[in-house]
Amino acid sequence: MVRRMRITTWNVNGLRAALRKGFPDHLQRLDPDVLLLQEVRARPTQLPSPWARPEGHTALWHPAEQPGYSGVAVWSRHEVEILETGLGGPDPEGRVLRVRTGGIQVVSVYLPSGSSGEVRQAHKDGFMERMSAWLAPLAALEEPVIVGGDLNVAPTDDDIHDPRANKANSGFLPHERAWFADVLASGWTDLFRAAHGPGKGPYSWWSNRGRARELDRGWRIDHLLGNAAAAARLRGASILREGGLDTSDHAPVSVDLRQRPRRA
Repeated sequence: MVRRMRITTWNVNGLRAALRKGFPDHLQRLDPDVLLLQEVRARPTQLPSPWARPEGHTALWHPAEQPGYSGVAVWSRHEVEILETGLGGPDPEGRVLRVRTGGIQVVSVYLPSGSSGEVRQAHKDGFMERMSAWLAPLAALEEPVIVGGDLNVAPTDDDIHDPRANKANSGFLPHERAWFADVLASGWTDLFRAAHGPGKGPYSWWSNRGRARELDRGWRIDHLLGNAAAAARLRGASILREGGLDTSDHAPVSVDLRQRPRRA
């Protein structure tokens, strides 16, 4: 039997708070080999001592310069080599961490939100433009590469509960969806959709307003993208909705890879 390698991405909406709201139990249930975290909002020295160096994992952290803001991390059961932070330049908001672990490259990404107004939307648009250029050479590598995180874009009508009502909202703007489609066209595979096929949902984020979480009125904005070498190893994918109901406003998203690619 070929053992799977599980990569999980999760925007925890503040790791210190998540630790008080079921994160350890969900982590045990998820059982990831590699965990990509976003919106950590803490430095490891601010975490309870067992979690600054999580048992059984090597943890690499890339916090934002501003305390209590943003920040990404990668935890792995394998040795981890840090390759890069940022998109080839400074990354004061702590949004990109690229590492090599377990024979693959993984990237934890927290793409900016534009929902607070025009200034932040312009910042998001610039980030997406830089990210497209940064992703291109990674897509062409023979080494498997997984890019995972909160990309703050629902790419199609299937990925949002009410596309008509949200067509003018950040995260579902036409140019954002076109950007996502262009990323896929440049050599990346949406691994969750490749595993599950078309269809409405499932979602990975729910607003705290109204009864969105209760009624499953969500968005799929947390993604795991793979280059061709990674996609060739895809075995399955899942979203743990419960994680987005009691621990964070985002659910963890996982993909399972074969240790070796399927033979042609």
